[in-house]
Parts: sequence; C-alpha cells; structure tokens
Amino acid sequence: MKGSLVSAEILEPYAEALMSAAKSQNITEQIGEDVRSLLSALDNSEELRQFLGNPFVKEADKKAVLGQIAGEGVHPFTRNFLMLLVDRRRILFLEGIAQQYLTLLRELNQTVLAEVISAVELTEAQQQAVREKVQAMTSARAVELSTKIDPDLIGGVIIKVGSQVVDASLRGQLRRIGIRLSSAA
Repeated sequence: MKGSLVSAEILEPYAEALMSAAKSQNITEQIGEDVRSLLSALDNSEELRQFLGNPFVKEADKKAVLGQIAGEGVHPFTRNFLMLLVDRRRILFLEGIAQQYLTLLRELNQTVLAEVISAVELTEAQQQAVREKVQAMTSARAVELSTKIDPDLIGGVIIKVGSQVVDASLRGQLRRIGIRLSSAA
C-alpha cells in the first residue's frame, strides 16, 4: 500500500509533468537519454544515492553535485527539473521518477520493456533474436531490453515482459522434468 501511495502521490505526477514539458518542446527522447544517464549514475554509486537522500546535506550542496554529474551534455529542462526536485525536497525520489518517466516514454513510443536474464552475456545477434520474439509476442512497435546475468541458470534465458514469463533456461527445464518425474511416481 505504501509503495503505491508514493507512486500515485509523488512519482507519477512529477514524471508526468516532466513528460508534458518534454512533449511541449518536442524533446522527449533527449530527456529520456538524460534520465537514463542519471539512472546509470545512481545504479553505479551507492554514495550518490545516500548523499541525495540525506536530509542533513544542504540543498546547495546537492545542487552543486547534481550540476557536476549532469554536466553540459544534459538538456536545460532536465537540469531545471533536478533543481526543482531539490527545492521541493523530492530528490530522494529521483530514481522512481526517472523510471516512471521511462515508462511513460515507452508508452508514447509503443515500446515494451523486456527483462532478459541469461547465464552469459548475450551477443548482438542473440539480443536481436530476443527482440524479434518479444515483438511477435506483444505486437509492440519496438522492444527495449534490460539484460541481467545469472550464472545459476546454467544456460538459456528467462524473458519477462510485463506479467508474461518465458523460461527457456536449463534450470527451468530441469525443474519441469523434476516435477513431471515426482508427479509420475
């Protein structure tokens, strides 16, 4: 309940406001790239996450750090949005707002997100095959892949698209064989 309340009260309105501003200026893709860069920075730095979420750190310090991270490559809309989040003490929700913005961007572009878990890194050809399979399953215009490595799969892949899961991993196949054998006994 608490997670959905935060989503409805904070994440969605801020992400929708950013999307609305981006649409009005026809820069939705550029803001999307900025948001992906910010998410990457947050994923790669636990210190940054803690720094932005710390209520004892001064707003000016947070703005200075965000300005350095954003650099000159970030669109002024994105920079202003980050400063607004600091001013309104919502910067600790940056990750959720950014993910919500990307969800809105995918809806706008009729793109689906497919989470692919594999035992080893997928080649470009394998990634393209997964994209084509997901496109056939969903009738989406485009497919965005989020890949993760899980050596416990032994081989194969698990593809998650929304609530659909396609388990083509060796671990999954072995588990299904085990279930069939135990039910036959």
